[in-house]
Amino acid sequence: MAIFAGLLTFVSTLLALALRRLLRLLRRRAPDPAAAAGFFHPYTNDGGGGERVLWCAVRAVQDLCPDLPCAVFTGDADASPDGLAARALDRFGVRLLRPPQVVHLNKRKWIEARTYPRFTMIGQSLGSVYLAWEALNKFTPQFYFDTSGYAFTYPLAWLFGCKVLCYTHYPTISSDMVERVKQRNSMYNNNSLISGSIWLSRCKVLYYTIFSWLYGLVGSCAHLVMVNSSWTRAHIVNIWKVPERTKRVYPPCDTSALQMLPLERSTTPPILISVAQFRPEKAHGLQLESFALALERLDSDFLKPKLQFAGSCRNKEDLERLQKLKDRSVELHIDELVEFHQDISYRDLVQLLGGAIAGLHSMTDEHFGISVVEYMAAGAIPIAHKSAGPMMDIVLEEDSHQTGFLASRKEEFAEAILKVLRMPEPERREMAAAARKRAQRFSEQKFHEDFTKALRPVLLGRP
Repeated sequence: MAIFAGLLTFVSTLLALALRRLLRLLRRRAPDPAAAAGFFHPYTNDGGGGERVLWCAVRAVQDLCPDLPCAVFTGDADASPDGLAARALDRFGVRLLRPPQVVHLNKRKWIEARTYPRFTMIGQSLGSVYLAWEALNKFTPQFYFDTSGYAFTYPLAWLFGCKVLCYTHYPTISSDMVERVKQRNSMYNNNSLISGSIWLSRCKVLYYTIFSWLYGLVGSCAHLVMVNSSWTRAHIVNIWKVPERTKRVYPPCDTSALQMLPLERSTTPPILISVAQFRPEKAHGLQLESFALALERLDSDFLKPKLQFAGSCRNKEDLERLQKLKDRSVELHIDELVEFHQDISYRDLVQLLGGAIAGLHSMTDEHFGISVVEYMAAGAIPIAHKSAGPMMDIVLEEDSHQTGFLASRKEEFAEAILKVLRMPEPERREMAAAARKRAQRFSEQKFHEDFTKALRPVLLGRP
């Protein structure tokens, strides 16, 4: 086995060197790119933390290089320069210095998960290359920014003569994912058919191993890599192996407006909130189950709390998932205590956060967890999943004071919910104040400073 592993490493190294040599030869024939920054972000209407990063990144580039045009590659047919600038302001509170140019993409279906029922990762990754080919043929910028995690496009952008910069929210593949397949754990990205078969699991481990090698190869083509958390940096450095080009830049969290909200909250009734896109990995079902269990264990004379879900839907699958959550709340007999707020404005979101005493987060290995920071800044005590970003960077003590709770199982979430509900008001405000102070470490201003510091040597040629 050791001999086979060594041979595989040797062959992989030779292939990598040969590919780099070929790319250098092909690059010499590429036309000169335009003096501009192009942001590859196929979904400019997802409403999540990734879109906030996009607009804050565009604004940072505009501040750093006022004369450098910015363009956005998007698959949204209705996107327009003025429309995107207005959306950045209305949804995220980010005021661009000028509207970005828009490059419309017609082949976005090739990066959608539903296009690849099997071998989804490699399918979407190769599909992203096809989409980037369309993008770069329509407009070739000097600086190619990937803000959506499509690392397989980097060699192509490099081939077109672009300097490749990326902000990576999470690794497409990680050792944690491989380990779950080895342990045959069933999750949203490892269905029960595979986890129930030892042979299918072994095949998937092999598939993941090959993909991981490819992912490391393409990722190493980036001139600058920015990552959003300690967890993400550890995995990216392990796979891409370019630590000197990898910078940790915490994502922008809109703490300015949220910090102004009063810590005093009405508890008639007490409100819990969950802010996340209606995607499978966000595990909204776990939150519903935990809330139902907490209600069962709540004293009969205690005022019933409410749970508010606020999130956006990217496509038909998300809409179906939202409907299933509504149906599940009926099955659990808690539908009268659960509210769903879909695609609301930023102003409305702030209002909801200002009325919540606690915020729920249940995604396993969430790279960072912007919603958790938003809870803390707004004065809502976070109850977050005990993994990755929330555990390593966010829900930590501040001045020796607890800032929230971490949980991983339904019973643990329910217990944390009950602790917040039963907490005396002075104790709740004290914890909320400590959480708010910690949230200041992840402000938009801090992101702007760290982002421009990382960019300056690449864009301006000086530190």
